[in-house]
Amino acid sequence: TSSPDKMVPHPGVTVSGLRGSMRQLSGLAESPLKRILGSSEGFRTGHHQSFAMKPGVDRSAPRKFRESVRKGEFKGQTSGSVPGFVQANFVALPREHAYEFLTFCLKNPAPCPLLAVTEPGSTAVEAVAAGADISRDIPRYVIHRDGKPREQLYDVAEYWNKDMVGFLLGCSFSWEDKLASVQLTPKNAQLGVNVSMYNTNIPNHQSGPFKGNMVVSMRPYKPEDIERVAKITEAFPGAHGGPVHWGDPKEIGIDDISRPNYGDAVPIEPEEIPVFWACGVTPQSALRSAELPIAITHAPGHMFITDIKDEELEVLR
Repeated sequence: TSSPDKMVPHPGVTVSGLRGSMRQLSGLAESPLKRILGSSEGFRTGHHQSFAMKPGVDRSAPRKFRESVRKGEFKGQTSGSVPGFVQANFVALPREHAYEFLTFCLKNPAPCPLLAVTEPGSTAVEAVAAGADISRDIPRYVIHRDGKPREQLYDVAEYWNKDMVGFLLGCSFSWEDKLASVQLTPKNAQLGVNVSMYNTNIPNHQSGPFKGNMVVSMRPYKPEDIERVAKITEAFPGAHGGPVHWGDPKEIGIDDISRPNYGDAVPIEPEEIPVFWACGVTPQSALRSAELPIAITHAPGHMFITDIKDEELEVLR
């Protein structure tokens, strides 16, 4: 077991290179950060109103993948795994805290787009993943005690008692294939590494003991590509939707872009701008503030893969 991953900077990330890329912001649309910070509380899940899993679709690939995870054959990060199917973040906690966490997700739909909730004591999520066991079908879990990550495990069945409630939340990996199909492949996917994730100063809407700040993922793009990237990802509110910020990382409390808090560092070339999306590691920030005796999450980048096709989450305009 070990504490959550913290990676060393990639040699291609330089502060001077980032300063150079910042000079290219003229002519680019204003970052959505002001709109995000000014938004009021709302209640929304990760499902749009016309969501449905279409009949006649071959969903055997994610089921085979989950079986390989359960058998211990796959233990890695899941970016790029089972292309075309929705990946999900995971949180589990005792029943007495489940309602307030559910409300937290509904109040913070960008970082916590809700896809499924289990019955207390159940590990089944039949509506989104037939035959799955969410206590054994994620490549790596983190056990949190009193708000702090204590250990990482490949199986948490022993912790799943009659009061445990599980939550699945949408993940930005779900639109990475869509970007790749139009030659906008994210840098982490190009390099075959985990996405870069950072703690920020963007406050979450509080529910009971759950508060904290938003965690974001980052993918660098050339300025001329950012508006197209934003439009594509905005069509997936169930996978965090569009960016929450682009440009200067310090505006959202990131002092050193070369040192992500979670995942892997990726190079930001002089002609690129960092683009940030709400991230499903955000509940781990909320868990730190809540200081629950026990909670379980996925390890960053090690997701649950559902039977939902990516396009089934897409909102077409």
